[in-house]
Amino acid sequence: MTDSVSLANAFAHGTTDKRIEVLRQIGQTGSISQAAREAGISYKAAWQAIDTLTNLTGVSLVEKVVGGVGGGGAKLTDEGERLLQIAGVLEKKRQEVLDQFQGETIDTVDARFSRLSIRTSMRNYLPCRVKGLKMSGQIVRVCLAVNDSMPVLIARITRTSAELLALKPGLQVVAMCKATAVKVFDETNTSNLSSANLFCGKVARISAGDKEDEVTMELIPGLQLVGFASADRKIQLEDRVFASVDESAVVVALLP
Repeated sequence: MTDSVSLANAFAHGTTDKRIEVLRQIGQTGSISQAAREAGISYKAAWQAIDTLTNLTGVSLVEKVVGGVGGGGAKLTDEGERLLQIAGVLEKKRQEVLDQFQGETIDTVDARFSRLSIRTSMRNYLPCRVKGLKMSGQIVRVCLAVNDSMPVLIARITRTSAELLALKPGLQVVAMCKATAVKVFDETNTSNLSSANLFCGKVARISAGDKEDEVTMELIPGLQLVGFASADRKIQLEDRVFASVDESAVVVALLP
């Protein structure tokens, strides 16, 4: 069973995050589409919420249910249920702390401290371990080990940022990047690509567009990466594809 430390990674942005709400609604409704409606987001956004939480925790939180009158649905795994239990306890403790500030309204306290848990537009969250640092003047290339079976992920950041984060080999961090910084290719278009930040995976979902398709690829079980592929490549579900990630687009964040 996964320990509470890895599950705690899911709460980097607080228990009121939409991602936790999606998980809660799946547990109540047994349907991802219904959970999306209840949370007030799109079906695609609900899947992204599940993928992000799965990446951060490293375990499967939702599983599909095949068959039944409605044609199947979804349910929480034991770890998904455990994550929601932790979320409930954290929210209760949070309220107890806020109640101690009798001289200030809860809204005032929330406004002041909520900035410490800023949410971002990043679609990709990859738990990593710092493997090494390569200095070059004021620039540092941070080598990040995502998984022993995967290539090293490189983040190109400033020396000042590396110092402020106190980065060192062995430190557990989260690598983040926008989906628009991830370019997805089929096997026939990789000859001119650099081997740096080049990852291989299997297509799990596709959202078709006029010029570009949004592709969710599974790197290893329980770890997804979202990027974009040219629509004329006609990439299909289950295809083996490659993703190239711009070093300068990778953000290194400390775990809470």
